[in-house]
Amino acid sequence: MTWYEGPLAAFDTETTGVDVETDRIVSAAVVVQDAPGVRPRVSRWLVNPGVPVPEAATAVHGLSEEHLQHNGRWPAPVMYEIAEQLAEHAALGRPLVVMNAPFDLTLLDRELRRHRASPLDRWFRSAPLRVLDPRVLDKHLDRYRKGRRTLADLCAHYGVTLQGAHDAAADAQAALEVVRAVGRRFATRLERLSPAELHALQANWHAAQARGLQAWFARNGAEETVCTQWPLRPELPAAA
Repeated sequence: MTWYEGPLAAFDTETTGVDVETDRIVSAAVVVQDAPGVRPRVSRWLVNPGVPVPEAATAVHGLSEEHLQHNGRWPAPVMYEIAEQLAEHAALGRPLVVMNAPFDLTLLDRELRRHRASPLDRWFRSAPLRVLDPRVLDKHLDRYRKGRRTLADLCAHYGVTLQGAHDAAADAQAALEVVRAVGRRFATRLERLSPAELHALQANWHAAQARGLQAWFARNGAEETVCTQWPLRPELPAAA
């Protein structure tokens, strides 16, 4: 059985914004599917981040500050539970699908450092995390295709139904299905690779993609800085 026809887990978050260093997780989900077509198992978390939730963020995911204050849990136990579950999947050898992994996994890492005084890596010392990032895979395997590569774009391209976009569970499920579709479409290039080999390759592919984007910014006079690290951005040095 190829990895894309076997058991997969997927992880996604909704947040207060797009800065991995300062923004917070307000909801998260882990979706597990043992084989294509099998009913997935879904774990969901709703978080009271303890900070204001901008209206712009609420407009995206529909979770208001008031709703989170009344229905969300405190971050510390939630982040611990998420990390524990991801570690369980790693111990079982189950690859983890994360769309744009450096965003969601870095956010989780920062939340764990903030509320548990421990980095995400701590949970994967005995069984390493094997990540499948549909954005990195698609961009490498079909690099000359024009257009954006958001989750919605990838779903449309690969014929995956995305119901309830910007709900963590819905997005995780869709990302998982996109990875299966990518595997089938590029089977001749992927079927002999193990998840561990693909994890290492994606780190190289993402770095090359980031360098290409950085060069594009430079040519167009933009001062954006693109991180080459994948699937987790390095911790920023402490301010002096």
